Amino acid sequence: MSEFTPQILRFESLPSTNLEAAIQAIEGAPEGLCIVASEQTAGRGRLQRHWVSPKDAGLYFSIIVRPKFEQKVWPLLTLMAAIAAHDALLDACALETDIKWPNDILVNDKKICGILAETVETPRGRAVVLGMGINLTKGSLPPELETVATSVEAAGKQKPQLEIVLEALVRALVSNYEVLNQGDGPDEIIRAWCARSSYGEGKLIRVNGSDESWVGTTRGLERDGALRVETDREIRVVRAGDVTAIRPVCSVLSE
Repeated sequence: MSEFTPQILRFESLPSTNLEAAIQAIEGAPEGLCIVASEQTAGRGRLQRHWVSPKDAGLYFSIIVRPKFEQKVWPLLTLMAAIAAHDALLDACALETDIKWPNDILVNDKKICGILAETVETPRGRAVVLGMGINLTKGSLPPELETVATSVEAAGKQKPQLEIVLEALVRALVSNYEVLNQGDGPDEIIRAWCARSSYGEGKLIRVNGSDESWVGTTRGLERDGALRVETDREIRVVRAGDVTAIRPVCSVLSE
Protein backbone atom coordinates (compact mmCIF):
# COMPACT_ATOMS: atom_id res chain seq x y z
CA MET A 1 0.00 0.00 0.00
CA SER A 2 1.36 3.42 -0.96
CA GLU A 3 1.50 6.14 1.69
CA PHE A 4 -0.37 8.98 0.06
CA THR A 5 -0.66 12.25 1.95
CA PRO A 6 -1.81 15.13 -0.27
CA GLN A 7 -0.35 18.60 0.26
CA ILE A 8 -1.47 21.60 -1.82
CA LEU A 9 0.66 24.44 -3.16
CA ARG A 10 -1.35 27.34 -4.60
CA PHE A 11 -0.30 29.88 -7.21
CA GLU A 12 -2.04 32.91 -8.71
CA SER A 13 -0.62 32.21 -12.17
CA LEU A 14 1.60 29.57 -13.76
CA PRO A 15 2.56 28.69 -17.32
CA SER A 16 1.44 25.13 -16.53
CA THR A 17 0.65 23.27 -13.31
CA ASN A 18 2.22 20.14 -14.85
CA LEU A 19 5.46 22.03 -15.47
CA GLU A 20 5.55 23.33 -11.90
CA ALA A 21 4.79 19.85 -10.54
CA ALA A 22 7.62 18.39 -12.64
CA ILE A 23 10.05 20.98 -11.26
CA GLN A 24 8.90 20.20 -7.72
CA ALA A 25 9.32 16.46 -8.36
CA ILE A 26 12.89 16.94 -9.62
CA GLU A 27 13.64 18.98 -6.49
CA GLY A 28 12.51 16.05 -4.34
CA ALA A 29 8.83 16.74 -3.66
CA PRO A 30 7.02 13.77 -2.10
CA GLU A 31 4.23 11.77 -3.59
CA GLY A 32 0.91 13.53 -3.11
CA LEU A 33 2.10 17.10 -3.67
CA CYS A 34 -0.66 19.00 -5.52
CA ILE A 35 -0.23 22.17 -7.56
CA VAL A 36 -3.25 24.45 -8.04
CA ALA A 37 -3.22 27.68 -10.06
CA SER A 38 -5.87 30.35 -10.57
CA GLU A 39 -4.80 30.55 -14.22
CA GLN A 40 -2.42 28.91 -16.69
CA THR A 41 -0.76 30.91 -19.42
CA ALA A 42 0.51 27.88 -21.35
CA GLY A 43 -1.77 25.02 -20.33
CA ARG A 44 -1.44 21.80 -22.31
CA GLY A 45 -3.63 18.81 -23.06
CA ARG A 46 -3.19 15.47 -24.80
CA LEU A 47 -1.62 15.31 -28.26
CA GLN A 48 0.14 18.67 -27.70
CA ARG A 49 -3.15 20.59 -27.70
CA HIS A 50 -3.45 23.95 -25.97
CA TRP A 51 -5.72 24.03 -22.89
CA VAL A 52 -7.50 27.36 -22.43
CA SER A 53 -7.14 28.33 -18.74
CA PRO A 54 -8.51 31.81 -17.93
CA LYS A 55 -8.21 33.22 -14.43
CA ASP A 56 -10.67 31.91 -11.80
CA ALA A 57 -12.71 30.07 -14.43
CA GLY A 58 -11.55 26.51 -13.90
CA LEU A 59 -9.73 24.09 -11.64
CA TYR A 60 -6.15 23.79 -12.91
CA PHE A 61 -4.52 21.01 -10.96
CA SER A 62 -1.56 18.62 -11.00
CA ILE A 63 -0.44 15.95 -8.56
CA ILE A 64 2.84 14.05 -8.21
CA VAL A 65 2.79 10.28 -7.77
CA ARG A 66 5.77 7.95 -7.36
CA PRO A 67 4.30 4.53 -8.17
CA LYS A 68 5.86 1.46 -6.59
CA PHE A 69 3.97 -1.02 -8.78
CA GLU A 70 5.27 -2.42 -12.07
CA GLN A 71 5.71 0.09 -14.87
CA LYS A 72 3.46 -1.93 -17.17
CA VAL A 73 0.58 -0.83 -14.91
CA TRP A 74 1.44 2.88 -15.17
CA PRO A 75 -0.85 3.52 -18.19
CA LEU A 76 -3.76 2.84 -15.83
CA LEU A 77 -2.91 6.01 -13.91
CA THR A 78 -4.72 8.09 -16.54
CA LEU A 79 -7.79 5.85 -16.32
CA MET A 80 -7.64 6.16 -12.53
CA ALA A 81 -7.51 9.95 -12.83
CA ALA A 82 -10.52 9.90 -15.14
CA ILE A 83 -12.49 7.82 -12.62
CA ALA A 84 -11.55 10.32 -9.91
CA ALA A 85 -12.66 13.31 -12.01
CA HIS A 86 -15.94 11.59 -12.87
CA ASP A 87 -16.64 10.77 -9.22
CA ALA A 88 -15.60 14.24 -7.98
CA LEU A 89 -18.00 16.00 -10.35
CA LEU A 90 -20.80 13.67 -9.32
CA ASP A 91 -20.02 14.14 -5.63
CA ALA A 92 -19.39 17.90 -5.61
CA CYS A 93 -21.77 19.06 -8.35
CA ALA A 94 -24.31 16.23 -8.77
CA LEU A 95 -23.16 16.18 -12.41
CA GLU A 96 -23.34 12.96 -14.42
CA THR A 97 -20.47 12.63 -16.88
CA ASP A 98 -19.11 10.16 -19.43
CA ILE A 99 -15.48 9.14 -19.98
CA LYS A 100 -14.19 9.08 -23.54
CA TRP A 101 -11.21 6.75 -23.93
CA PRO A 102 -8.80 7.14 -22.40
CA ASN A 103 -9.52 10.07 -20.09
CA ASP A 104 -11.62 12.91 -21.48
CA ILE A 105 -14.60 13.74 -19.27
CA LEU A 106 -17.73 14.61 -21.25
CA VAL A 107 -21.19 16.01 -20.62
CA ASN A 108 -23.60 15.50 -23.53
CA ASP A 109 -20.61 14.67 -25.75
CA LYS A 110 -18.90 17.97 -24.88
CA LYS A 111 -15.57 18.03 -23.07
CA ILE A 112 -15.64 19.36 -19.51
CA CYS A 113 -12.33 18.02 -18.19
CA GLY A 114 -9.02 17.01 -19.73
CA ILE A 115 -6.23 14.95 -18.20
CA LEU A 116 -2.53 14.83 -19.10
CA ALA A 117 -0.08 12.35 -17.55
CA GLU A 118 3.67 12.91 -17.94
CA THR A 119 6.65 10.97 -16.59
CA VAL A 120 9.53 12.85 -14.95
CA GLU A 121 13.03 11.58 -14.21
CA THR A 122 14.06 12.69 -10.72
CA PRO A 123 16.97 11.93 -8.34
CA ARG A 124 14.50 9.84 -6.31
CA GLY A 125 13.48 7.81 -9.37
CA ARG A 126 10.88 8.19 -12.06
CA ALA A 127 7.70 10.03 -11.05
CA VAL A 128 4.41 10.72 -12.80
CA VAL A 129 2.62 14.06 -12.92
CA LEU A 130 -1.14 13.85 -13.40
CA GLY A 131 -2.53 17.14 -14.68
CA MET A 132 -6.23 17.91 -14.78
CA GLY A 133 -8.19 20.88 -16.06
CA ILE A 134 -11.89 21.18 -15.21
CA ASN A 135 -14.00 23.90 -16.82
CA LEU A 136 -15.99 25.34 -13.93
CA THR A 137 -17.64 28.57 -15.15
CA LYS A 138 -19.03 29.69 -18.47
CA GLY A 139 -16.09 32.10 -18.67
CA SER A 140 -13.68 29.16 -19.02
CA LEU A 141 -14.52 28.77 -22.70
CA PRO A 142 -14.14 31.10 -25.67
CA PRO A 143 -17.20 31.19 -27.97
CA GLU A 144 -15.47 29.16 -30.69
CA LEU A 145 -15.19 26.14 -28.35
CA GLU A 146 -18.78 26.08 -27.12
CA THR A 147 -19.81 23.50 -29.72
CA VAL A 148 -17.25 20.96 -28.49
CA ALA A 149 -16.70 21.88 -24.82
CA THR A 150 -18.77 22.85 -21.81
CA SER A 151 -18.44 23.85 -18.16
CA VAL A 152 -19.92 22.76 -14.86
CA GLU A 153 -21.89 26.02 -14.70
CA ALA A 154 -23.31 25.57 -18.22
CA ALA A 155 -24.14 21.91 -17.69
CA GLY A 156 -25.41 22.17 -14.12
CA LYS A 157 -27.07 25.61 -14.29
CA GLN A 158 -25.24 26.83 -11.19
CA LYS A 159 -21.78 28.16 -10.37
CA PRO A 160 -19.66 25.49 -8.71
CA GLN A 161 -17.45 26.15 -5.70
CA LEU A 162 -13.82 25.49 -6.62
CA GLU A 163 -12.81 24.43 -3.10
CA ILE A 164 -15.60 21.87 -2.92
CA VAL A 165 -14.65 20.41 -6.30
CA LEU A 166 -10.96 20.38 -5.33
CA GLU A 167 -11.68 18.58 -2.05
CA ALA A 168 -13.80 15.97 -3.83
CA LEU A 169 -11.15 15.48 -6.52
CA VAL A 170 -8.29 14.96 -4.06
CA ARG A 171 -10.43 12.57 -2.02
CA ALA A 172 -11.30 10.53 -5.13
CA LEU A 173 -7.67 10.46 -6.32
CA VAL A 174 -6.45 9.17 -2.95
CA SER A 175 -9.14 6.47 -2.86
CA ASN A 176 -8.56 5.23 -6.41
CA TYR A 177 -4.76 5.37 -6.13
CA GLU A 178 -5.00 3.15 -3.06
CA VAL A 179 -7.10 0.72 -5.10
CA LEU A 180 -4.54 0.70 -7.92
CA ASN A 181 -1.78 -0.17 -5.43
CA GLN A 182 -3.58 -3.33 -4.31
CA GLY A 183 -2.88 -6.76 -5.79
CA ASP A 184 -6.09 -6.84 -7.83
CA GLY A 185 -6.03 -3.06 -8.31
CA PRO A 186 -5.50 -3.00 -12.08
CA ASP A 187 -8.55 -5.20 -12.69
CA GLU A 188 -10.61 -3.10 -10.26
CA ILE A 189 -9.64 0.14 -12.02
CA ILE A 190 -10.53 -1.29 -15.43
CA ARG A 191 -13.91 -2.46 -14.13
CA ALA A 192 -14.56 0.92 -12.52
CA TRP A 193 -13.62 2.77 -15.72
CA CYS A 194 -15.89 0.59 -17.87
CA ALA A 195 -18.77 1.09 -15.42
CA ARG A 196 -18.50 4.87 -15.86
CA SER A 197 -17.85 5.04 -19.61
CA SER A 198 -20.14 4.48 -22.58
CA TYR A 199 -16.96 3.88 -24.61
CA GLY A 200 -16.11 0.62 -22.88
CA GLU A 201 -18.36 -1.73 -24.82
CA GLY A 202 -20.46 -1.53 -27.99
CA LYS A 203 -19.62 2.06 -28.99
CA LEU A 204 -19.24 2.80 -32.69
CA ILE A 205 -16.15 4.99 -33.00
CA ARG A 206 -13.62 6.39 -35.42
CA VAL A 207 -9.97 5.93 -34.46
CA ASN A 208 -7.59 8.59 -35.72
CA GLY A 209 -4.01 7.38 -35.53
CA SER A 210 -0.77 8.93 -36.69
CA ASP A 211 -1.05 7.51 -40.20
CA GLU A 212 -4.56 6.09 -40.61
CA SER A 213 -8.19 6.52 -39.67
CA TRP A 214 -10.64 3.68 -39.30
CA VAL A 215 -14.01 2.70 -37.81
CA GLY A 216 -14.95 -0.04 -35.38
CA THR A 217 -16.97 -1.00 -32.30
CA THR A 218 -15.44 -0.96 -28.83
CA ARG A 219 -15.03 -4.32 -27.08
CA GLY A 220 -13.57 -3.53 -23.67
CA LEU A 221 -10.07 -2.80 -22.42
CA GLU A 222 -6.82 -4.71 -22.26
CA ARG A 223 -5.16 -5.13 -18.85
CA ASP A 224 -2.95 -2.10 -19.56
CA GLY A 225 -5.96 0.08 -20.42
CA ALA A 226 -5.62 -0.15 -24.19
CA LEU A 227 -8.92 -0.07 -26.07
CA ARG A 228 -10.13 -3.16 -27.93
CA VAL A 229 -11.97 -2.29 -31.14
CA GLU A 230 -13.75 -4.76 -33.43
CA THR A 231 -13.67 -4.13 -37.17
CA ASP A 232 -15.19 -6.21 -39.95
CA ARG A 233 -12.12 -8.45 -39.97
CA GLU A 234 -10.49 -8.47 -36.53
CA ILE A 235 -10.11 -7.11 -33.01
CA ARG A 236 -7.60 -4.27 -33.03
CA VAL A 237 -5.91 -2.89 -29.90
CA VAL A 238 -5.53 0.88 -29.64
CA ARG A 239 -2.82 2.24 -27.34
CA ALA A 240 -2.38 5.68 -28.90
CA GLY A 241 -4.49 8.04 -30.94
CA ASP A 242 -7.78 9.87 -30.68
CA VAL A 243 -11.25 8.36 -30.80
CA THR A 244 -14.57 9.99 -31.64
CA ALA A 245 -18.06 8.56 -31.37
CA ILE A 246 -20.05 8.00 -34.55
CA ARG A 247 -23.75 8.58 -34.31
CA PRO A 248 -25.76 5.77 -35.95
CA VAL A 249 -27.53 6.85 -39.12
CA CYS A 250 -31.24 6.08 -38.98
CA SER A 251 -33.07 5.54 -42.26
CA VAL A 252 -36.81 5.71 -42.75
CA LEU A 253 -38.30 3.21 -45.17
CA SER A 254 -41.52 4.09 -46.92
CA GLU A 255 -43.94 1.40 -48.10
